[in-house]
Amino acid sequence: MKYFNVTIINKGTKSDEVVKAPNKMAAVAQAKKEFKGAVIVRAKETSAPVEDKFQNIIKIVNESMEGKIPEMQKVSTIKQIAVMTDAGIPINDTLEEVALHAEHPKLKKIYQSLCDDINSGKGLSESMEKYRHEFGNITIAMTDLGEKTGNISGAYTKLATILEDILENNKKFKKAMKGPKNTLIAMGVAFSILILAVVPKFKEIFEALKTELPLPTRILLFLEHYMGTYMWQILIVLFVSIKAHGYLYKTNKGWKYGTDRILIHPKFPLVSKAIFLSTMHRYSLIFGELVKSGVPVNEALETAVGMVDNEILKEKLGSINGNIGRGKSLTESIIETGIYENMLIQMIKAGEMGGQLDLMLEKVTNYYYAEFTDLIDNLSAYIEPIMMFFIACLVTLMALGIFMPMWGMGDAAAE
Repeated sequence: MKYFNVTIINKGTKSDEVVKAPNKMAAVAQAKKEFKGAVIVRAKETSAPVEDKFQNIIKIVNESMEGKIPEMQKVSTIKQIAVMTDAGIPINDTLEEVALHAEHPKLKKIYQSLCDDINSGKGLSESMEKYRHEFGNITIAMTDLGEKTGNISGAYTKLATILEDILENNKKFKKAMKGPKNTLIAMGVAFSILILAVVPKFKEIFEALKTELPLPTRILLFLEHYMGTYMWQILIVLFVSIKAHGYLYKTNKGWKYGTDRILIHPKFPLVSKAIFLSTMHRYSLIFGELVKSGVPVNEALETAVGMVDNEILKEKLGSINGNIGRGKSLTESIIETGIYENMLIQMIKAGEMGGQLDLMLEKVTNYYYAEFTDLIDNLSAYIEPIMMFFIACLVTLMALGIFMPMWGMGDAAAE
């Protein structure tokens, strides 16, 4: 959710009101609802009020203590709702049953709250809106679609399939990164042990030489001094930095934008390609499924963009809907993003002109999935040379740092 500074004129008095909404149009609509009869002058995005920032910090702390809801448990409850509503069980009874058998305490509370809202006369999508962070944009969109079509069961069956595809995507990436991550950790531990246990043995010998030591030796002594003296401080600073980065990435738009720009920079081809392919697969999958389900293209685009995590890609993909609103075709809008291959553009153009957009979007999704799978399957082959280079550098530094002074002592003795 974003914050907007909405300027209104109500009964001749001009004032600025802070409105919390997902986008500018929603902020204007909410302001009209809250201040009936008022004239909306303008709405401009602004930073969160201090009290809201403080509440967000408390919320994040509470959520971290409660623990994150496992994605598979969310998918499981969505499948339960699909099956029970398909059997003709009323939605309030369904939600009550799901809440009763939900494993995670937070999920149990959420579904009980949804059940209470339904019993008080609210719609399901309206009730789920306050849990957008927990469920995600796609769940809210498919719930809204199910309510409009009167087919919650069908919408949730499709939703479960989409979420399972996304989960499978994430699992493959994490599995592929597990080996390199463990190797890096092992390298770091081994190098730290060598620095803290081996180098001190030679330190007195090096100091007794009373000559200028070679650069590799000076680097080792520098590392030994700081790691031996400030190890706990270094670990604390590292831990705090990681936590601070995580917090800022979630709460500070500028920090997230800068980080996302670095992650997809061409200087990091492997990381940027993995992020790009996984993002485009998810985006195309959701966009295609929504179009196939009968959701208007502009609404499908807005929902699909909401599922994009990287702000740079989100900005480019978000421009598609804006260009369509200005009268351009979907193909023209996609071309202007500059991130689609020509082959995919031609496929989307053929689908748009032939009335088979959903079919072509499915082909685009399959293409991105195949590319991402190929990258993940060969990730070890891509990373192995980089890992070997770093290992070679560390071993060379250690060997030269210890043996170069020894060679100098040998030469001095020979003379």
